[in-house]
Amino acid sequence: MSEVVKALVERLIRENKVMFFGKSYCPYCKNAKNLLASKNIAFKTFEIDLESNGPEVQDYLQLKTGQRTVPNIFINNQHVGGNSDLVAANENGRLDTLLKGKTEL
Repeated sequence: MSEVVKALVERLIRENKVMFFGKSYCPYCKNAKNLLASKNIAFKTFEIDLESNGPEVQDYLQLKTGQRTVPNIFINNQHVGGNSDLVAANENGRLDTLLKGKTEL
């Protein structure tokens, strides 16, 4: 695993309140992006399929989170998970808590 890729992923997560790793053609990614947009939540996107180091980024995310699938979403440095996790967090109020920077569940 490249230290450059690790540093890139960690920097993106650290510097962006909402960091979204996805693929441009993924319907689950589109759904999650639509949910974030509907709540006027700004987010930074890294499209794994459009970046030359995308496969390495996806490999590192799997090591970091245990999740291979996309989307792979972080809010305030905390791993949220994928689309179904984001939808559940929205429905149970955890999304708003995470956005406020609180880590309790």
